[in-house]
Amino acid sequence: MLLLISGSPSAESANSRFLRAIGQMSGRTFCAADYLADLPVFQPGRDKAPWPPTVLRWRKELAAAEAVIFSTPAYLHNLPGVLKNALDWLASSGELDQKPALVFTFTPSSPRGERARQSLLWSLEALNTRVVAEAALYQNDVSFTENGDIAAGDSREMLVEALGLLP
Repeated sequence: MLLLISGSPSAESANSRFLRAIGQMSGRTFCAADYLADLPVFQPGRDKAPWPPTVLRWRKELAAAEAVIFSTPAYLHNLPGVLKNALDWLASSGELDQKPALVFTFTPSSPRGERARQSLLWSLEALNTRVVAEAALYQNDVSFTENGDIAAGDSREMLVEALGLLP
C-alpha cells in the first residue's frame, strides 16, 4: 500500500489532485493521509500515551505503508505547517525509518518550491527516511486528462520511472 501525503490541508488542492493521479498511475493500492490538519499541535511533552486518536491513525497508516509519496506546495518558501507538524509527531516513533519515499514539490511555476522541498528533505533525513527520488514539478508543466490522470508527456514519463523505484 502506498500512503499519499499532501502538504496542503485541502483535499481539493493541486497537490492532493496530483497525488491522486500518481496513485492511480501506480496501479497499486493507495490511501491519502487527508487528515493531517486534524493532528494536534506537536509538543514534546504530549508525545506519550495516551496519544490522540489522529496521531495513532497517522502512525499506524505510515507503519502499514510499503512506501510513501509526498507532494507539497510552498508556504512562505517553506513547508506548510500541517506537514511539518505531522512530521514532528514522528520524531520519537520511527515509522519513517528506512521507509522508501518519493518527494515532490508541486507549485505554480519555477523556482517556487525549491526551499520547501529542501526543508522537507532535511526533515525526512532527520527521520531516517529512504528518499529514492525527488523532483520539483510545476503546475504549468503538468496537464491532466478529463478523468484526472496525468496526461502523456515528459512529466508523466518521469513519474512512471520514479514509481518504478519503489518496492
